Amino acid sequence: MNNMSFYIGIDGGGTKTQYALFNEKKEMLSTVKTTGSNHENLEGAIPEAAGIIMGGINELLNENKLALSDITHILMALAGIDHQYQCDEMTEELKKLGLSVPFSIYNDGFIVVKAGLTGKAGIGYNCGTGTCCNSVGSDGRLLQVGGFGELSGDVGGGHWIARQTFGKLYDDICLKIKHTVMTDKIVEKFGITPDRDGVLSLIAPMEEEGDDIVRDMLDIFFEALNAGDEAATEIADVMAERGAQFICAHIRNQVFDGDTIQVVLSGSMHCKLPSEVYVNKLIKRTEEISGKKFQFIKLQVAPVMGCINWMLED
Repeated sequence: MNNMSFYIGIDGGGTKTQYALFNEKKEMLSTVKTTGSNHENLEGAIPEAAGIIMGGINELLNENKLALSDITHILMALAGIDHQYQCDEMTEELKKLGLSVPFSIYNDGFIVVKAGLTGKAGIGYNCGTGTCCNSVGSDGRLLQVGGFGELSGDVGGGHWIARQTFGKLYDDICLKIKHTVMTDKIVEKFGITPDRDGVLSLIAPMEEEGDDIVRDMLDIFFEALNAGDEAATEIADVMAERGAQFICAHIRNQVFDGDTIQVVLSGSMHCKLPSEVYVNKLIKRTEEISGKKFQFIKLQVAPVMGCINWMLED
């Protein structure tokens, strides 16, 4: 085994971090997971995140009876690394902790592009817990759009959809604007009374944004959307419009050779939930705004595969 060349790819998210050991044939040999390494979610910020990452690297090495010196390169794709100064600080912290082999750090959105493309250039749009849209131009230039929450107008992530679904419930019961089947589903799911007091009883759980209530709201939203509910369709239209504008921002700011541009869709909203109605809206609106031809690709492999594709790219 030690005659091989080894590489480590790291996909660092808000809730979990995946570490994968690869060989020079791009074969994934081993993987471990730790808690999330997004410094924005950690009380100890970047130093704490660096400690989590080093712990995961050491665990992966120990499981495979390897030393750090056996590793040719490590590529980290980390949520929350949105600016160069953050990358610089993370680099320094990791070096302090003993990371002495060559390594590189990027925002996690870029490995989605590298994992899903058939060529070298294209766009990746991720909608998971949150959203971000990244691209690699034909000239190799990297560009990120979104990923800053409300500041960049991000929509379509799981927490955003859950809040919008609750908002339609509030509009229905408290403001008497429009009835939605989402109200009926929420009343049944959570056992609340269909009145103002029932709605208000969900305020605290919604503010905490626990995983269970977010998942339930997502299921309710997509069921209603697929049934043609008007209020759910309004939410999907906002998602499609903003997502299309994010994708088209890369068209305006990047260089893409060829007649067709590849767009990789990733994250639970695109790949795990029954979101075809929304995705079709996104595709249609993107084509309308840009006038370009696209090939939309749903990511079928683990995003961490983008790390090894990048490290061994010609």
